Amino acid sequence: MRICIAGASGAFGMKHMDAIAAIEGSEVVSVVGTKIDAIKAFAEERGVPHYTTDLAESLAREDVDAVILATPTQLHASQTIQCLEAGKHVMSEIPMADSIEDARKVVEAQKKSGLVAMAGHTRRFNPSHQWIRNKIDAGELNVQQMDVQTYFFRRSNKNALGKERSWTDHLLWHHACHTVDLFQYQTGETASKVQALQGPIHPKLGIAMDMSIGMKVPNGAICTLSLSFNNDGPFGTFFRYICDNGTYIARYDDLFDGNDNKIDLSGVAVSNNGIELQDREFISAIEEGRAPNACVTQAIEAMETLYRLEKCLEE
Repeated sequence: MRICIAGASGAFGMKHMDAIAAIEGSEVVSVVGTKIDAIKAFAEERGVPHYTTDLAESLAREDVDAVILATPTQLHASQTIQCLEAGKHVMSEIPMADSIEDARKVVEAQKKSGLVAMAGHTRRFNPSHQWIRNKIDAGELNVQQMDVQTYFFRRSNKNALGKERSWTDHLLWHHACHTVDLFQYQTGETASKVQALQGPIHPKLGIAMDMSIGMKVPNGAICTLSLSFNNDGPFGTFFRYICDNGTYIARYDDLFDGNDNKIDLSGVAVSNNGIELQDREFISAIEEGRAPNACVTQAIEAMETLYRLEKCLEE
């Protein structure tokens, strides 16, 4: 599988570079960046044969089978459609769009093309969350409540590597998207009730720096999500599953019980790296000619819920 990564030298682009390197039979043959000198140096360092600042140039290459988009959120929808129209399978980092209108256009483009189009809902693939999902599927537990904290310290516009961003991140359309999708995925239902509150808008960034979200699905399970760019302390997203048969705490690829005892996840998947497992699903779906887990036709359900939450914030 010959892959192009757009945004390859960014924080998540490099995670995908490392993931693809671990997948036998796959290679990165093209990388796309914003500055020619920087992407040239990156390609040479990583041994990638082609580099460019123009995604269209990579899409025109016959040796590119599929594209991974690790680009700014605002570009995800238009670039996903651009890839599909060029005849390339595509996976976009989360979220697939930053508006419901654009998300719906992505789904339309996928259906028209018949190609694999996947959204990067990594939480579906983290071994910690897969372990919970397997228990649910086996009828061994049900989620009663999810309490989730998504905390960062980003009072200036920087990415996960501490570098200045050319675009503005968003608590709702980016970071809440992970939990909205995961809650609906793990409960198997779409939220029937939602509520959302946000704190003051940052005077320079133009976004809310704090947010609180609540959701309930028809079976009665609830989710409480707290998000902040103001948290001066350990950052990341931490999930507490309160179930009918135990309490579990997921910290990315690791899982603990309610008393903080670590759970062995060695038999859950072929890797303990959620990004790698996500990329493996993308590649397998292309090879097998099927829709992937987290295809855009599934991911649109989370986007519809985000849209309803946005309406709550406007009110």
